[in-house]
Amino acid sequence: MPVDPRIWANGAPRSSYPACIAVLAALEQGADAGARYLRVLREGLMCRRRKLDGPEALIEEARGAGLDAERFRIDLESNATLEAFARDLEETRSISLPLPALRLVGTDGGEDRWVGPCDGYEAWRAAAIAAGASPSGAAYPDVPGALERFGRMATAELQAVCDLPGPRAGAEAWRLASEWRLKRVPVLAGELWELA
Repeated sequence: MPVDPRIWANGAPRSSYPACIAVLAALEQGADAGARYLRVLREGLMCRRRKLDGPEALIEEARGAGLDAERFRIDLESNATLEAFARDLEETRSISLPLPALRLVGTDGGEDRWVGPCDGYEAWRAAAIAAGASPSGAAYPDVPGALERFGRMATAELQAVCDLPGPRAGAEAWRLASEWRLKRVPVLAGELWELA
């Protein structure tokens, strides 16, 4: 993933906690809203070196993610959101996995499962199935289909989601950009792609 390392040398966030709390506030508007907001924060911090550790900056990012900014502000300042963050923090401290780790919440009789950054694809897949996910059997999307579904993506994400080996993801993105179907969004250490 493209990351601008200058964020750590010049104006690094004081803490990641405000952004984590903000994601919980965004989730109050639904799972899709929470996912969009998390993506906006990740790009803002890591690709654009935005200092996202204060309420006004976090609220501005909520607007950019298409959230109801006033509702977000209320949820961001809510004691319930802060208590949810404290519970998450306690739970995360109790696991024995290196961070970042992901908890897959069991549905339809499935079990909660944790996976970590050292676990391979097969472990993540097995954990998702144990949590209640069903493999769709659907074919991998093409690049435009992936961007339509997920929004702006890095070349590495296109490679994984579209199952394009080696440099084929970048080559396909550039080909589509040459046809004015994709737009390249340059960042310091690479690029992101979005539909034109």
